Amino acid sequence: MTRLRTGGVRAAIGAVLALALTGALAGCSSTGGKRAEDARKAAAAQGRAAVDTPRWTFAMVTHSGDGDTFWDIVQNGAEQAAAKDNINFLYAHSDEAQQQAQLIDSYVAKGVDGLIVTLAKPDAMKAAVEKAVKAGIPVITVNSGAAQSKDFGALTHIGQDETVAGEAVGEELTERGRKKALCVLHEQGNVGHEQRCAGAGETFDGELVNLYVDGTNMPDVKASIEAKLQADKDVDAVVTLGAPFADAAVQAVRSTGSKAEVDTFDLNAKVATALADGTLGFAVDQQPYLQGYEAVDLLWLYRYNADVLGGGKPVLTGPQIITKDQAAELKKYTERGTR
Repeated sequence: MTRLRTGGVRAAIGAVLALALTGALAGCSSTGGKRAEDARKAAAAQGRAAVDTPRWTFAMVTHSGDGDTFWDIVQNGAEQAAAKDNINFLYAHSDEAQQQAQLIDSYVAKGVDGLIVTLAKPDAMKAAVEKAVKAGIPVITVNSGAAQSKDFGALTHIGQDETVAGEAVGEELTERGRKKALCVLHEQGNVGHEQRCAGAGETFDGELVNLYVDGTNMPDVKASIEAKLQADKDVDAVVTLGAPFADAAVQAVRSTGSKAEVDTFDLNAKVATALADGTLGFAVDQQPYLQGYEAVDLLWLYRYNADVLGGGKPVLTGPQIITKDQAAELKKYTERGTR
């Protein structure tokens, strides 16, 4: 008969106990985790908060114009995070920089518990943001103004690096063999738009030409692109800087008989469909839902636990190049307003 040494018996018993304990803990963890997740889902489905923290009020002020579907997606993300975090969420927007600053001032006067702002025209926003910070209101910037965010006193910035996004576009255009591209800027003075086109020009092996249009007048956008395509037959790519403008570019290409490929920044249901059927070449997704959702969530974390993400650097949500191959998979998310 084989005899075990005392140390061996103890080791064997210890191993069995450890295995049993690990299994028990795993079972408890799995069960507890599932219960917690089920509770969160049930709360979300019923519009109830998943936390019991105070009902703070957070406000978001963006540079959106009326009818811009991109900002609908940002707002959707923010509202869903607010419901989860027991937040009273307020939203206002203006494509006029001075009015945007006034909206920020009005929320500061109301004494909101947190602010989310965009810095498309940072010089006009500086005083308003600094006033909020001085009043003790934590601020997070989203989408635009990453370079100015920290200097203005914001906790962090959430969005994509516009120069990096533009560089990704330039590389994609080069890979597709394009030789001359239009970069259609629909909002003059928007620093993010300028950075996108400049970035694309840096990495594009062909020639890139900026075309400024009035983004508040879609017929004018279409007419401006048509005029440029008629005047320059060498243009073989048109890049728009927002999803709503991609359709106007497609119409302009068709009406002029141009063979130019239309590509765009940002994603929505219409863009996903156009990518799937080959009407558009590619889209650059910066995940606007994440920008709204994470901004509210990070403000909640700061109020609740003094947490700050980013380590002084922007929290990036893009860019991601979307082509026909990914469009079908993402279409269901665009239809529900989260991509």
